[in-house]
Amino acid sequence: MQESMKYEFSVPTMDFTVAGEASSSIKKVLRQLGIDSGIIRRVAIATYEAEINIAIHSNGGKITCLISPEWVKVIAKDNGPGIENIELAMTKGFSTATSEIRELGFGAGMGLPNMKKCSDDFEITSEVDVFTQLVMTLYL
Repeated sequence: MQESMKYEFSVPTMDFTVAGEASSSIKKVLRQLGIDSGIIRRVAIATYEAEINIAIHSNGGKITCLISPEWVKVIAKDNGPGIENIELAMTKGFSTATSEIRELGFGAGMGLPNMKKCSDDFEITSEVDVFTQLVMTLYL
């Protein structure tokens, strides 16, 4: 494996036809590198949840994946309303998704808790009316 690799994906707002492309692409790269299937599964789940959150709750954003011989880091950064109360947003079942989004099967309030559960290290920063950034690290 090279020293480190970097992949970037744009995630548009409210476009569910492309949400999931980053997680699928990252999963494929990790398989080609021979990464443990349990790690791949956790990275794919965390990345997919981040993509859906960007699509639902922001004005669009970007997923960046960094892969080193020791870890995989997924950085999800959006442009949007930000999160006013991060502790509340991390509560299982808490959601600000609209009824239309819930009718599509999203917005159950499990995205952030699932991302944290899948990560070895999880950091979230947000500025209201500006952005939210998630940094999820999984050790190999």
